[in-house]
Amino acid sequence: MMDFAQFLFALFWYAVFILLPGGAFSVAIHFLLSLPMRRRDRALFFLDLVETVLQRGQPLEPAILAAAENHDRAIGVRFYMVAAHIEGGARLSEALENEPGFLPPQINAMLRVGEKLGDLKKVLPACREVLRVAPDTVRSTAHYMVAILLIFAPVAIWLICMISLFVIPKFKEVAAGMGVQLWPITLFVFALNDSHILIGFEALLFVGLLTVAAIYIGGPGFVRWFQFRSVPVVDWLTWRIPWKQKKLQRTFSAMLAVLLDGGVPEAEAVRLAGEATANEICRRRARRVIAALEKGVKLDDAIRAFDDTGEFHWRLTNATHAHGGFLNALRGWHEALDAKAFQQEEAATHVLTSGLVIMNGLVVALIAVSMFGIFVALLNHMVANG
Repeated sequence: MMDFAQFLFALFWYAVFILLPGGAFSVAIHFLLSLPMRRRDRALFFLDLVETVLQRGQPLEPAILAAAENHDRAIGVRFYMVAAHIEGGARLSEALENEPGFLPPQINAMLRVGEKLGDLKKVLPACREVLRVAPDTVRSTAHYMVAILLIFAPVAIWLICMISLFVIPKFKEVAAGMGVQLWPITLFVFALNDSHILIGFEALLFVGLLTVAAIYIGGPGFVRWFQFRSVPVVDWLTWRIPWKQKKLQRTFSAMLAVLLDGGVPEAEAVRLAGEATANEICRRRARRVIAALEKGVKLDDAIRAFDDTGEFHWRLTNATHAHGGFLNALRGWHEALDAKAFQQEEAATHVLTSGLVIMNGLVVALIAVSMFGIFVALLNHMVANG
């Protein structure tokens, strides 16, 4: 009976200290890593709401207030903040500007463009193009690898600190007292330990992982905190990242196609498409295109100022001769841009996470080999001296 009671007692503490913290951590990781997809789903819901209301011919602002009265938590708190601004007398674009975290910046910019045109229906297809994502088959694996690294880095820092404070000094004393000749790799690890390079490396790794995780989880709203109006650092970096650049090209192209299909003049369509990207670098390139148009250059030639590769030029040239509108003609290119962006992002993620795992493994292996070398040197010394 006592053995069974002890078993239950041990099982209880196992559940308290192992199962519950592990389960809570898994739930927290899933919640944080799924935030970007939940933001996308909420944006799609809002677009569905806007499209349904417009198809019925109803005013948009009262419909948003009516949807907010349902108190559906799946919509998100920011939706109710948008409804509160509308209830206070703000227009849709003003309400979205007051709550920039509700929709992605590009969707906000597109809806403002649609409001300026007086017809939101024109920009909804472009909004859906922006929110469309490629099939996600391996992203979850990278998420779990990042989560493991986030756990391993502080544990590694703690272990290295313990080894540095308590283990290595004792081995140094024993080796010095016995006159043992240590391995070069052991002396190398001792030198790294004295200069705190190993701890600094793990700390730097942990800070880097936290930064990447914060950017991914926080999304555009978090990144915009580091944007400067005079020097658009974030926009410049975004344009320099290959997969981000392709997504911006897709956004510009989709919006331009929608506006051209809607009969908007070319110069105005280019300007509004540049605004829809919510990126200063794209706006500057759009102004170059407009300057070329004002000089009498055809649109498909002027668009070279936006895309350095020249692919946008011949894609738009073919679209001008196609039937069914610009958006349908360019849809294949948009899908190709999505696929390339997805491939590049996944490749970069796996190279980064795999590289970090390998580097962590090398650090652990280096310490393990150095410790093993101490034992071998001590044994050799003891054997040699009888």
